Amino acid sequence: MLEALQYFSMAWVSPQLLALVALGTFLGIYVGAIPGLSVTMAVSILISFTFSWDINNALCLMVGVYMGGVYGGSRTAILLNIPGAPSAIATALDGFPMAQKGEAGRAIGLSTVMSVVGGFIGIFILAVAAPSISEFALTFQPRDYMMLGVMGIMLVGSLSGESLTKGIFAGALGILIGTVGLDPLTAEERFTFGAVELWNGINPVAVMIGMFGLSEALMQLHHLDKVALKQKLDRIIPAWADVRKYLPLGTQSSILGTIIGALPGTGGDIAALMAYDYARRTTKNPKVPFGEGAKEGLIAPESANNAAVGGAYIPMLTLGIPGDAVTAVFIGALFIHGLNPGPMLLTERPEMFWFTVGNLTLANIFVLIFGLTGIKLFSRIVECPKGILIPLIFVLSIVGAYAINNSVADIWWMLGFGVLGYFMKLYGYQVGPVILGVILSRLVDDNWRRAIISERGDIGEFFVNLFSSPLSVVLFSVVILILISQFPIWKVMLKKRRSDASRDA
Repeated sequence: MLEALQYFSMAWVSPQLLALVALGTFLGIYVGAIPGLSVTMAVSILISFTFSWDINNALCLMVGVYMGGVYGGSRTAILLNIPGAPSAIATALDGFPMAQKGEAGRAIGLSTVMSVVGGFIGIFILAVAAPSISEFALTFQPRDYMMLGVMGIMLVGSLSGESLTKGIFAGALGILIGTVGLDPLTAEERFTFGAVELWNGINPVAVMIGMFGLSEALMQLHHLDKVALKQKLDRIIPAWADVRKYLPLGTQSSILGTIIGALPGTGGDIAALMAYDYARRTTKNPKVPFGEGAKEGLIAPESANNAAVGGAYIPMLTLGIPGDAVTAVFIGALFIHGLNPGPMLLTERPEMFWFTVGNLTLANIFVLIFGLTGIKLFSRIVECPKGILIPLIFVLSIVGAYAINNSVADIWWMLGFGVLGYFMKLYGYQVGPVILGVILSRLVDDNWRRAIISERGDIGEFFVNLFSSPLSVVLFSVVILILISQFPIWKVMLKKRRSDASRDA
């Protein structure tokens, strides 16, 4: 135990390692805040700079960038409705409406504190339950991953506003967009219409920037005469009463985020969306409706996506299986430095496990420090005159789209989806379900195909085996319950029940 504590605190007592974690976290926050500059790309670039470094120095810098980058995506999501990363999509749903009401400072302060809470919970679960959760993650079959994706798609009811029909249409459009390109299993063309440029599909980040960022700038053109609200910056650090009130929801969302993050190939974006849906379903009588600036809608995804960082490390360190794209890059970095992530790492090099846990904890503390500084400066962005703010959003959207692959084609895709998103908003369609469909289409499609192939194409056998596993039965039952709850009659009954309960109270 004493030896584990020594390795855990290694970066805490070394000025050089401490500085590298701090630098990485600071850079990660601002990289994550810029649309198109993904954390995966930043960590990949760092490998080329740090492959000749000492392993401890390299890991400190990369861990800081990872932790800071996941949090940083919320900044532009709240201020400009442009998620800096897919994991911040759910944050924008209620964070941006809070900024429009003059509460950008409070929104960023609350999201920072709850992100740190989520990060600590994810790290704690990583430290005490890594082997057990990894064994649980290994029990997931392709059909279970498919079911998990279907559960995510069912979130369309939470993101579709008043009209479930419009939400289903938007979600189906997103799934269609996500299937464009070469079939990952057969390499046959799908919806490419013979264009070689479409073989790699349409980048989800370009769709996200266009649908959220550019479409919002176009919508703002309708309100050029509207003066931006003065942001309330009197109290950035959340009141203890707020933290205490929302801590149970943050804790529950963090546990959910850690579990989702530990499932290989999922990540913070799916964790955040599922946590948002969980908050929406469990919150009784919110002061502000979801989608209009509900604090619960900000806290749940921010807690979950940061907790997913600790979750993603669980299969990487214990099984050698990446939890998300960033940990896949980390595996490459560990191999470069002569380490073999997997079951033998915990027995042969246990110090690396505790060193990583210590680095994540330290980086999470720096997220709190850097996250609560510079908020006043960031919040001034929302107060910019429309004549400055709208061109700024256009420039950020173009730069972000180009930065994905250094491709002009991504700019055109971003512009096209921006115009499409504008018309969707104009006619009452939500753009959130489109992005959700794009993100989850690959997870559902790939695992559906794998599941059917494993049953030799026999759909009947697929459903028989679906009920042979307790885990599959639970996931299938949850999907059915979520589907039933989406029907309008159930929503009316639930609303009536809640109004009766509030009247009795």
